[in-house]
Parts: sequence; structure tokens; C-alpha cells
Amino acid sequence: VLSSRTRRSGSRAAALLRLAAVTIGKTETALGAFYRRLSTRIGKAKAVTATARKIAVLFYNALRHGMDYADPGASYYEERYRKRVIDNLHRRAKAFGFVLQEVAVDASTGAVS
Repeated sequence: VLSSRTRRSGSRAAALLRLAAVTIGKTETALGAFYRRLSTRIGKAKAVTATARKIAVLFYNALRHGMDYADPGASYYEERYRKRVIDNLHRRAKAFGFVLQEVAVDASTGAVS
């Protein structure tokens, strides 16, 4: 791999995909949640490019293989992300010789019980 950077593109398709990525970032979909999570972590510009690429891959698979896209929703995406983070924390704690325990939190007050 010589470079993992995305090259600048003047194509209309790329511009339309980036526009779609910005728009989809405002929706309550799995792609919208993906965009928002990335934009807080790596910035808006890179999140737009990453989301546009994801849309392009979905579009290609729909055309090439006849795949239907059924959006699972933002809550599904957030739950999967949360589970992945917790699993990684458990793995890292185990590597350092620790054990993570879940603590019950009162939803109304936010107090730990």
C-alpha cells in the first residue's frame, strides 16, 4: 500500500455522492449514525468522504449483484457500535489482568446503585 489517502476527484458522480453523504448525515438511519460517529472522531470532511464511499459500495452491490438494501436504523447501528466497544474494553482489560463488571445506573437520576 503506497497511500491510503483518497485522491481528489472532479467527477460529477463523486460530487453527488458527497452531497448525498452530507444529506444522509441528518437522517435517523444507520448511514446517518455512521456519518455522525465519524464526524465527531475524524472531522466532517473525512466523514463525508467515508460515507460517500459507503454509499457508492452499496450502490455498486445493488447494481452488480441485485442486492436489496434494507436500512436497519440508527438505533441498531448504535447498539452494534456500543457492543463492539464493550467487547474491546473487556478484551483490553483481560490483557492487563483486570475484569470489567457492569454497574446498574438509575435511569431517572443517573445515580450508580
